[in-house]
Amino acid sequence: MKFIGNRTSFVDDTKKTTIIITPENVFWHKGLMSAWFSMWIVIGFTMMWALNTFKLNQQEKLIVIIFLVFWFYYAFKVGKSLFWILWGKELIKIEKDGLTIKRSIKGYGKSTTYFLENIQKIRVTQPKENSFQAVWENSPWVQQGERIEFDYISKTIRFAKKLNEKDSKLLFNLITKRIELYLKK
Repeated sequence: MKFIGNRTSFVDDTKKTTIIITPENVFWHKGLMSAWFSMWIVIGFTMMWALNTFKLNQQEKLIVIIFLVFWFYYAFKVGKSLFWILWGKELIKIEKDGLTIKRSIKGYGKSTTYFLENIQKIRVTQPKENSFQAVWENSPWVQQGERIEFDYISKTIRFAKKLNEKDSKLLFNLITKRIELYLKK
């Protein structure tokens, strides 16, 4: 196993190249997100308890139900971000047939294969250093921030979440060389 930066590793085999990208391992991010998620769950269960315990009129019930709909949406989003920080990985496999990308949390996730001959214009995208986009993507509760993208038929496919500029370029070089190599075979 070879490493590109702190978060990216790869294994070269005669028939495939496997790349693993892990999330940033920042203790205070994990603590902050865990506390936020725990408090959010307590708030939701308190509201559910109140809905079932107190005698509320029709308008009050409607307000609590609407709140719970929004609560559930954000509980799902925050939980997904927390679980990504704790146990997430991006798995990339390049072989003769195609490039496969899997975003995995504890081994669960959907993998999608892209045929190499249909991949066009692979590029590195990096937001400007002090832009709103850079600040937003670097926050722990956001899962976006993919740094490598390519055109595939009529879509743009993005991966390599929150890599710094140096690691993105090294990964880009590795991927482009492996795709060229497997297209020649």
